[in-house]
Amino acid sequence: MSEFESKLTNLLEILKNLKSAVLAYSGGVDSTFLLKALKLSGIRALAVTAVSEITPHNDLQTAKRMAKEFEIEHRIIETDELSSEEFVRNTPERCFYCKDALFKNLTDVALSEGYAFILDGSQLDDTSDYRPGKEAAKKYNVRGPLIEAEFSKKEVRELSRQLGIPFWDRPSSSCLATRFPYGQRITREALKRVESAEEFLRDFGFHKVRVRDQGGIARIEVGEDEIDLVLNVAMRKMIYMTLKALGYTFVSLDLEGYRSGSMNRTIDL
Repeated sequence: MSEFESKLTNLLEILKNLKSAVLAYSGGVDSTFLLKALKLSGIRALAVTAVSEITPHNDLQTAKRMAKEFEIEHRIIETDELSSEEFVRNTPERCFYCKDALFKNLTDVALSEGYAFILDGSQLDDTSDYRPGKEAAKKYNVRGPLIEAEFSKKEVRELSRQLGIPFWDRPSSSCLATRFPYGQRITREALKRVESAEEFLRDFGFHKVRVRDQGGIARIEVGEDEIDLVLNVAMRKMIYMTLKALGYTFVSLDLEGYRSGSMNRTIDL
């Protein structure tokens, strides 16, 4: 048995021992891999996807498609983070308030419908970054089977590829609120502006994309191998004119390239 086969077997045993579970399903690579594992385990499972202004449209479409393909019951719930002042004021604890509301919802579902556990798709790499949502997970006793089975992001991607899961090489995704520096209030208009800017760039073939919204400035992050494409004269002008039309006064390119959680550099961890 290979190392990957051994890890998958261990993960399936962990899931089988749970008997039943509700999965906080974002549609990302990690939670989709866990969704597939739930299907393979055969336990009673429900995938729940929270949808609001901070949810990237592509993530919702992926979640719908994969739950249908894996034949796992899927439920979409609407959340309203923008009604929470704690969330909108965007302190470094913002993620806690979002996850706290989500896990409370999932706890209510689990208790009323007889599911034994709540799961999320966190994996080992997540433990090394600043993620205040982990405190909310602890509060509601949310389990992370991928962490328990010691899966790294790289291993999740490789096993996803071996299992034939679409989008196994898809860039990491996160809620749109992560595009704003801490302390900058999050508004409905700014969220729409960010998503429109990122969708425009993806339509032109950029694979790894973040548009960090810093007031009137759009700071673009793309993969290091895509930076030269942005600097092409025609492309550069098109990007500038499009993002200016979306409401940005200045458009800049981060020369370091895309990196997950770049806004966390501004806080003292």
